[in-house]
Amino acid sequence: MPKPSFMDTDHGTRIAYHRTHGAGPGVVFLGGFMSDMEGSKALALEDWARRTGRGFVRFDYQGHGQSSGTFADGTISLWLQDALAVIDRLTTGPQTLVGSSMGGWVALLAAKARRARVKALVGIAAAPDFTLWHWDALTDTERNTILTEGRLLVPSDYGPDPYVFTRALFEDGWQHRVNHGPIHLDIPVRLIQGTADPDVPWQTALSIADNLTGEDTEVILVPGGDHRLSRDVDLARLVRVVGNLVEGLR
Repeated sequence: MPKPSFMDTDHGTRIAYHRTHGAGPGVVFLGGFMSDMEGSKALALEDWARRTGRGFVRFDYQGHGQSSGTFADGTISLWLQDALAVIDRLTTGPQTLVGSSMGGWVALLAAKARRARVKALVGIAAAPDFTLWHWDALTDTERNTILTEGRLLVPSDYGPDPYVFTRALFEDGWQHRVNHGPIHLDIPVRLIQGTADPDVPWQTALSIADNLTGEDTEVILVPGGDHRLSRDVDLARLVRVVGNLVEGLR
C-alpha cells in the first residue's frame, strides 16, 4: 500500500491524502464518521480515475485514519475546514464532490462554501444533520452523560472502536444543519441510498432532494442496500454514476 502525502493546514490539521493527477473536472472523495480514505468506495473511484486519466483526491479528516489529531476533538466545523483546505490546495478547476454518510453533509456545506469550484455532487447514504437524529434518539440518561461528562461512547457495528459522541459535536452540528429548509445549490446532484440502511433512513435522500433548489437532482434507491453500499455491484454503480456525471460537465 503506497504511503500517503501530508499537507499542513493553517487551522492546525496535518492532512493525510492520496492525489491522482489527471484531467478535469476532478473528483474529491469525502469519507464518513470514523471512516478513512482506505475504504472500498474511495479506492474504487481512485482506480477509475487512474484508468480514465481523471484528477482525484482522497483524504482523512482530522482524527481519522492517518491525519493528525484525536477523533473526539473533531466537529463538523473542523472537518469542513479540512475539506475546504483539500479543495483549495490540492485541486484546480471544477470539482465533483463525492460524500459518503457524514461526508455527504460535509460535501453539501463545502459546495455552498466553494460555489465557483464545486460543479457537481454525489451523496452515498448522505447523512446531513445526523447529530440531530442521534440526539433525539438518545435516552435521558445518555443525554445527561453528554451534558455532564462531555462525551458518550456508543458501540459501533462497523469496527471494534466505539463511536465517540461529544457535546461539542452536537452543539456544532446544530450550527451547521443544512437539511432543514431550502438548500440553495444549482448543480447536478446524485443521491445513492439503500432502502435497508440501518443508519440513514432512505427517506433522507428524498428529503435532501426536495430541499435542493437546483433542477438536476436524482435519487437512486438501491432495494435492499445497506449503509456501506460496498458490494461489487454497488461500487460499479458508484463509478458509473460519478463517471457519467463528470463527463456531463465537460
